[in-house]
Formats: sequence, structure tokens, C-alpha cells
Amino acid sequence: MSENNGRYHNKVYAILYPIIWIFMKLLHPWKAVGADNIPQGAAVICGNHTTLGDPLYVVCAMGGKRQTHVMAKAEIMKWPVVGFLLKKAGIIGVNRGKSDMGAVKECLRALKNGERLLMFPEGTRVKEGAVSEAQTGAAMLATRTGSPLVPVYIQPKKRRFRKTTVVFGQPYYPEFEGRKPSADDYQRIADDLLARVRALGEQAG
Repeated sequence: MSENNGRYHNKVYAILYPIIWIFMKLLHPWKAVGADNIPQGAAVICGNHTTLGDPLYVVCAMGGKRQTHVMAKAEIMKWPVVGFLLKKAGIIGVNRGKSDMGAVKECLRALKNGERLLMFPEGTRVKEGAVSEAQTGAAMLATRTGSPLVPVYIQPKKRRFRKTTVVFGQPYYPEFEGRKPSADDYQRIADDLLARVRALGEQAG
């Protein structure tokens, strides 16, 4: 895919998105707050993760005019048919608990092509209020590509046929001293990002 500011998405994504959108709109509707904060080009969008359906709420709330790549655990990509379609749609499977350079390269490529990347800095589903540590992947991807970070909060309590609030925060560029961020810089940026995500919960109602 050539440089396109994320305006073009592949054919499988283009087919699947409206199907998912209709399904979600009918059974699991959402309310987007701060959608104007979503950049037009590349961005690393990071949210809290309490339920399996969180990526669907965020992707639907952002709209389907631009490609959004979602990082998902590699196990999902092995599901029959579903995994095949997700991979074709640009979903990026990642092996958790170890350095997955293949997934990192895919994420870097997407961001450099001006596309959006959705990931969850806690690395797995975490119950609301539980103590968790921020992973540094989002910090690394944002600093290496010069992409902004966008915190997003998905309302943890979800009910069928009732709107789930999705709050998008202001995009920002992580700061660090020197030519390259250190491991401590990555962790500091990651911790700050997770704090910003949680702070948005006050706007979710």
C-alpha cells in the first residue's frame, strides 16, 4: 500500500467493516465522545481493555473511511476462517510474552503508510480498577514513527441494546531527551499514556 494518509483500506476490510458496523449498531450501540480528536493520518490509538469486544467499539466509533489496524493476540489469528479473514483485513497478530519482531514490523509499516493502529497498552484484558502495568510497545511505535498517541477509554460495563461510551482524548507526541528514548523513557511514556486513558473514564458517565 502506498502513502495514502490511511484513506484507502483493503478489500476485505471494506467488506467486513459495514457488516460489523450494522451488527454493533443493532446489538451493541456506542456513543463516541471526542471523535474530533482522532488525527486524519497515522496515529497510535491506545485504550483500556476489559472485554473481548473493545476493539469493535473503538473501530466503529472512529468510522470506516480510513484503515485501522488492530493488534490482537496471535491465538485469534489461528481460528478457522475468522483468523484468515482478520489477517486479510489487516489485523496484526502478536505473540504475547515475547518480542515479536514480525508484528512490530507490520505495525511500523502501517504507521509509516499513514494508517491508524489500535492497541491496548496493558497487553491483555484487565478488570476495571485492577492494578496493571503499562507495556512499552505503544511508546516505541509512536517515537520511532513520529506518530501521535491518542488515549481512548471504553466504558467497561456494557449492556446489549444500550449505548457504550467511547471517549477519545487529545492526541499528543511523547517527549524524551536525547536523540533516542531510553528504556526508562519508554516506560515513563507508557505509564503516562495509561494514566491518560484512565483519566478519560470521568467523561464516560
